[in-house]
Amino acid sequence: MVAASAGHSRLGRRGLAIGIDIGGTKVAAGVVDAEGRVLEERRRATPGSDPRAVERVIVELVQELGEHHRIASLGIGAAGWMDLDGGTVLFSPHLAWRNEPLRDNLQKLLRRPVLLTNDADAAAWAEWRFGAGRGESRLVCITLGTGIGGAMVMDGRLERGRFGVAGEFGHQVAVPGGHRCECGNRGCWEQYASGNALGREARELARRKSPLAYELLKASGGVVDDITGLTVSQLAKSGDPASKELLEEVGQWLGLGLANLAAALDPGTFVIGGGLCDAGELLVGPARQAFTRNLTGRGFRPPAAIRLAELGPRAGMIGAADLSRVSGRLQG
Repeated sequence: MVAASAGHSRLGRRGLAIGIDIGGTKVAAGVVDAEGRVLEERRRATPGSDPRAVERVIVELVQELGEHHRIASLGIGAAGWMDLDGGTVLFSPHLAWRNEPLRDNLQKLLRRPVLLTNDADAAAWAEWRFGAGRGESRLVCITLGTGIGGAMVMDGRLERGRFGVAGEFGHQVAVPGGHRCECGNRGCWEQYASGNALGREARELARRKSPLAYELLKASGGVVDDITGLTVSQLAKSGDPASKELLEEVGQWLGLGLANLAAALDPGTFVIGGGLCDAGELLVGPARQAFTRNLTGRGFRPPAAIRLAELGPRAGMIGAADLSRVSGRLQG
């Protein structure tokens, strides 16, 4: 265990690092110091259909940030599966990467070492180092957005599995034969406990012309297909009963999945992040209740803490930058 202490904050080199978070819609880059503070930040739209265009955007951002700061290292968190070596993006669901040697390509363009990791791993590392998971020896992070992402920090190292693709928690089957998932299977957890799931259930309520969907339809201008998980989350926070009920159902599915993960992994803390967590306790409260009801050995074992992430959308950027200082902490 690497405890939360002065030594914990001094892992790795002390210089400034650039962290880059590549998602399906944006590329965010920032200069990050050794305490996890973002000193300067830039963003670009992601040119998702052209791998070379993504590389050019990354080079531009690094050059711009490097004009004002002396950079010691560079880390990139990208949405997709990495090989165990951390050099190749095997597959990205939202970008045109298929067996893409991204690290080597960027090192040639930038003429400097580059650390490449999965974006969920980078965010988990940031929460362990500087956020809601500080001091936890066995941490599981769950990211709730369009789907469900996940990552683990175990005894001070990122745990990536035998082949480098651990953490795909959203694709554990929760309901055999259930809703079809983009991965090809049916009944995946993320089909019931994600932003997409929340929006789907709200649209179904509206299509059935339920009077409970009045505020949902009003917020979307009467267009059912414009109702999203964000619509529901915002209405729930403003007090709409139907939206609160829909969010509670998603929270219950979240808690059930966390109980399953606790049975398999036995972490000390779950950190829950991602856009859906803007709903706060409206989501996490029901999740804690369902977790407690479904936890194996409940009443005879210490339950894991369930905490909201603290670093928000900058977590991937901060984690990628910090990992570039301490690349040996990636578990092989």
